[in-house]
Amino acid sequence: MKISEATQQSGLEASAIRFYEKSGVLPGPQRTASGYRDYDAGDVELLRFVRRLRGLELPLDDIREIVELRTAGEAPCRPVREAIAREAEAIDSRIEELVRLRSELERLSDAAANVVDDWPRSCVCHVLEESPERQTA
Repeated sequence: MKISEATQQSGLEASAIRFYEKSGVLPGPQRTASGYRDYDAGDVELLRFVRRLRGLELPLDDIREIVELRTAGEAPCRPVREAIAREAEAIDSRIEELVRLRSELERLSDAAANVVDDWPRSCVCHVLEESPERQTA
């Protein structure tokens, strides 16, 4: 099947498929005599699998390793477990960061609610300057 059919069956855009092939995440498919990509049911299954891994926001390097093992007929269980655990940990860290950020935004919102907007003598912007814990290098 052509790439247009593979996109319909896999849910990936043609540009994504080409990108994954070019970056080594996916092996290139067979080619027709005229040079067109020729996908089969196994290729579509692999495309769906990659789409699912990207949906979990696994890094391309992890996906590449998992796909390489899988296409070589080896069990990719260890790298799958490691990638899932690593991403879950990263999400936990991000949630903590977002909770801190939400708390800071609520504090700033409360402070801003008490400022009379009388530009240029008075402006809510100064509450941002009073927040050194949110300043980054």
